[in-house]
Amino acid sequence: MNGQYKAFWMTSEGFIEILDQTKLPFVEDTVILRTADDAIAAIKDMLVRGAGVIGNIAALGVYLAAKEHKDLKYIVSKANDIRESRPTAVNLMWAVDIMLKALASSRDDLVEVAYATAIQLCDDDCDRSIKIANYGCDVFENIMKEKGKTSINVLTHCNAGWLGIVDDGSALAPIYEAKRRGIDVHVYVDETRPRNQGANLTSWELEKSGIEHTIIPDNTGGYLMQQGFVDVCIVGADRVSANGDVANKIGTYLKALAAHDNNIPFYVAIPEGTLDFEIQNGVKDIPIETRCGNEIKYIKGLNKEGKVEEILIMPKHANVINYGFDITEVA
Repeated sequence: MNGQYKAFWMTSEGFIEILDQTKLPFVEDTVILRTADDAIAAIKDMLVRGAGVIGNIAALGVYLAAKEHKDLKYIVSKANDIRESRPTAVNLMWAVDIMLKALASSRDDLVEVAYATAIQLCDDDCDRSIKIANYGCDVFENIMKEKGKTSINVLTHCNAGWLGIVDDGSALAPIYEAKRRGIDVHVYVDETRPRNQGANLTSWELEKSGIEHTIIPDNTGGYLMQQGFVDVCIVGADRVSANGDVANKIGTYLKALAAHDNNIPFYVAIPEGTLDFEIQNGVKDIPIETRCGNEIKYIKGLNKEGKVEEILIMPKHANVINYGFDITEVA
């Protein structure tokens, strides 16, 4: 992993240290994962999130299982637990399957095989991120050329940067490349309710990288497109079915509809592990995670004393439903 910033890294003792994304942008804290169960908890509780990083931590979680016990039955059992930790992001299952295949076919030391395979998977994701960055930025430059512009306004949703996929991410990778090429790029960042990954994570990333951006309420994007303020939309994805249907953070579908209505190019940037050829129809068959309703009822922020506080923003006993993702059908 070669990026300036990282969502996780190896410790000198061979464990995994992660940036706790649930505390960003208010507190930059880390957690060390020492066991497979630690990896499962980090994925379930969203200390790590984003399709790519979930897959990376899943692979490293299998390595941690091997580090705990050099017993293939134990490793397989823990690997299956990891596989079930979240239902929608297929990178998780893809990574675990790669790990188990490598372990089952090797006669070498299981810990060494698991470690080498997991690290190779992470490094391959880095290479894919570079390719997405270059290809996506070429697309940006073509859009600018067609419009006769020397700058570009990009709208994105949720977080698909280096916090979600090493090194530069997926959807944000072309934006980082645009910065490197000296392109005048501005990003409209959806807040991305209910967990506010745009306002909390994407904005935090872009600020660290010196990229101009503006946070907007989720319902503002359509108006910006209608008024000609957006040149291109780009998002990541958690699973893409064989027919091209895209599962991504809830709200993506509405942005795609608004982009279509206003003739705005809409792109989905993904690495290989996000493709799921076993699912033929995403709308019907991609499993959609339903999360705790408290994510909707409560919001976290800094109070007047500068301390992180979680507050209720609606009637306590209101009925809510919290779908984590939606499906955007291929045109």
